[in-house]
Amino acid sequence: YWCRAITDLKRDFPENILIASIMAPFVKEDWVELAVMSEKAGADAIELNLSCPHGMGERGMGLACGQDPHLVRNICVWVREAVKIPFFAKLTPNVTDIVEIAIAAKEGKADGVTATNTVSGLMDLKGNGTPWPAVGIQKRTTYGGVSGNAIRPLALRAVSAIAKALPGFPVLATGGIDSADAGLQFIYSGASVLQVCSSVQNQDFTVIEDYIIGLKTALYLRSIDDMSEWNGQSPPTPKHQKGKPIHLFDEKLPAFGPYKKQREQKDMCINCGKCYMTCNDSGYQAITFDSETHLPFVTDDCTGCTLCLSVCPIIDCVTMVEKTIPHYPKRGIPVKGEVKNPRKVSFPLLAQ
Repeated sequence: YWCRAITDLKRDFPENILIASIMAPFVKEDWVELAVMSEKAGADAIELNLSCPHGMGERGMGLACGQDPHLVRNICVWVREAVKIPFFAKLTPNVTDIVEIAIAAKEGKADGVTATNTVSGLMDLKGNGTPWPAVGIQKRTTYGGVSGNAIRPLALRAVSAIAKALPGFPVLATGGIDSADAGLQFIYSGASVLQVCSSVQNQDFTVIEDYIIGLKTALYLRSIDDMSEWNGQSPPTPKHQKGKPIHLFDEKLPAFGPYKKQREQKDMCINCGKCYMTCNDSGYQAITFDSETHLPFVTDDCTGCTLCLSVCPIIDCVTMVEKTIPHYPKRGIPVKGEVKNPRKVSFPLLAQ
């Protein structure tokens, strides 16, 4: 399925770079097979997932491979012998010294590394001790990878340390790049390429265009001598404002006047569209958006991935319920004949 997708994408977008991500346990045959399949499918490069913490460590994959320099070095050697296209080892921050792992990848003839994957963590517990988000019928939680701008300082440190220890060795930076400003910080730290995931899931792929425009603007401002004192797009504080007294109490806010029209919102949905955007670009295009009411509607294509639940800003606006019709997966190799005993899956119910 994914190899066919790689071939189709390269056919439709021949000028774009496509990097295939592969993951396997510490078994040479598995890594070689996946690498060769990716190369034959038309991938421009390969990323070795040696760092996924989402239950993969318990299966001897991902995190389990990426924490041992010996395993990382051998896996890179296997892949280098099998393919000619460039490949990059995606590193985990859940180690004592990430530079040691990067050195092992370079010794294994990797063309570079990706720093970093998510940080192992436990998400929120509510006031009564129950988890949010809760998973399954018993409403439990588990350890997983924390991503987004919360891990940016860790990722910046990793990129900086690797770039300093291995000058000229390409580093694909990821981990908290939620703006052009954040991306520029990684470039300053030694990154060769920027990767974005959480921001796309929280919104959609249009953020990439925002980052490109923002980076161009930042570089343009840096080229102007008169703006050398600016911090990005923020001008320096004018001299007449420095030390200006500020009244901290005994002052009233100005009156803004009455509202012209009161808006009554009987349901919980605030019509922000975040569920629609993340499902459209990062999910299964299973949510439609009413152009008049701006209310989302979940179609039968929903697979219960919970992306909409994770990005919704209103608590309990989206809840997961059991699907009332048989679920037939519409991805992968088509199944001949009818699907017997379709599995029961939880799907989102949007407040309407």
